[in-house]
Amino acid sequence: MSDIVAERSGSILEIQLNRPAKKNAMTSSMYIAMADVLDGAAKDDDIRVVLWHGAGDSFSAGNDLEDFVKNPPGPGESPQARLISALIDFEKPIVAAVQGVAIGGGTTMLGHCDFVYAGESTRFQLPFVNLALVPEFGSSYLLPLRAGYVRAAELVLLGQPFNASRAAELGLVTRVVPDQQVLATANETARQLAAKPARALQACKRLMKQAVREQLEQAAKSENVEFAARVRSWEAREAFTAFLEKRRPDFSGTKAPATAR
Repeated sequence: MSDIVAERSGSILEIQLNRPAKKNAMTSSMYIAMADVLDGAAKDDDIRVVLWHGAGDSFSAGNDLEDFVKNPPGPGESPQARLISALIDFEKPIVAAVQGVAIGGGTTMLGHCDFVYAGESTRFQLPFVNLALVPEFGSSYLLPLRAGYVRAAELVLLGQPFNASRAAELGLVTRVVPDQQVLATANETARQLAAKPARALQACKRLMKQAVREQLEQAAKSENVEFAARVRSWEAREAFTAFLEKRRPDFSGTKAPATAR
């Protein structure tokens, strides 16, 4: 079965991240498949709402590190950039049901959803700096916009886990609900949205987002360039190697090798 499963129920398109054994960690092919699904849904007038969730006990653990090391994104077009563009351009409502873990991209992708329902035991984390990387999916703009700079800095620069209640306080989720009710709650919201006048619904979303769209697109482009440089740095090589070897990374060196930025 595909790692991205898309099934339509009436006017609702349900998208499931489907690698439960890997906590739905994203591979390059999954980014491309997800972008293709969203681009197709954007053109299909019979689809009014997207309901997005993960299979198994988690939403997404972010990038699959082994796949990521083999296929690091470049500064221009990449699987990640394709999905970022698809999310920014998508004018129909996206409702997310989040449970288990939402780490890295599993958190930053949610910034493009219109409703995010999180189970009360959900754990979020933005561990990019711990891997010698920078945030992506426009989160360097969206997080300070929603939470304020000081609170965004705590999430990004420390890279520590935080719970669903904290995510709600920071404006990253719509509501925290009991774990067993997450998908049902998100589905009910999707049903309510699907019953609204579709063109008016899309126009409302477009109007609310038009003021920030240019800044968001620029932030995503800047992130892609910096991310591509960081992922090829000596710090990232050390972070990835340490992760795969299950040891603590050593960033004590003060000078990168001549070939690294």
